[in-house]
Amino acid sequence: MAEKNHIIVMQRLSTQEIIEKIQAEKTFSAVSDDYSFTLKISNYVPYVCGAVHDGHNFRRELWAKCLHSEYDRWYEEDPETRNMVISHPIIISGLDSRFEYDLNRAPENAIYEDAWGKQLWKIPLTNQEKSISLAKHTAFYEVVHTLMTKIESKFDLAIVFDMHSYNIRRWDREVPTWNLGTSNIDNDRFGDFVEKWRQSLEEIQFPYQIKSTAKINDTFQGNGYFLKFITKNFKNTLVLATEIAKVYCNEYDQVIFPEVVSIVEKALREKIPQHATKFHNEFSPQ
Repeated sequence: MAEKNHIIVMQRLSTQEIIEKIQAEKTFSAVSDDYSFTLKISNYVPYVCGAVHDGHNFRRELWAKCLHSEYDRWYEEDPETRNMVISHPIIISGLDSRFEYDLNRAPENAIYEDAWGKQLWKIPLTNQEKSISLAKHTAFYEVVHTLMTKIESKFDLAIVFDMHSYNIRRWDREVPTWNLGTSNIDNDRFGDFVEKWRQSLEEIQFPYQIKSTAKINDTFQGNGYFLKFITKNFKNTLVLATEIAKVYCNEYDQVIFPEVVSIVEKALREKIPQHATKFHNEFSPQ
């Protein structure tokens, strides 16, 4: 299941072209023609990596209306989450900031009115401005549905590593390095496997005396739309909402620590395929 060594050149493709390539089981790397998301498939395997909050793009026509600064937006996004799973064969990731529309919210709630207690817009967005954003949200999930249909039909089941990060400095208590959100998955069926994933994450060693702890539903409970959408539509797919605390950056200075990102990427390069294989062996129909 490891990433193949050959390089796939990224193409700019329409949503329909991306869907047709998946249906034809083609390998490719693409950015959507409106630059709202990327999808890489270098090999068809029974697991997918997602990074829906990795994006930072923000439509220029919205700049003057937005009360939040570029830093405010960055602070609440999940930078580097795509890079943490960059080596894996199937990766789908958002390019747009969640402040334009949130891929991890249902369409009716995807455009914020306020964000983290602060009003977002100086004046309300027009229906036309909203419709542009929501069309991108719709296209993303059309691709997700096609992708998961292909993977589940090909392998009978699938596992999705739904990568996120979260801010640690706003908490007034010690929080784990890793948090798994499981409130919307079938815990009777998959609970033991989730615990194995938690234990595996806790084994990752960090520099600078950064603790390595992993808990379930400690800071977040896994209520994101990406997880809910896949879980609702694909009964044999487990989505693991896997959140890393932002130990890999300075949240206040907006500085990324690339050596820490590299440690995470190297660890997940081994752990994700291992657990995907275990999942497939354990839950595949006999």
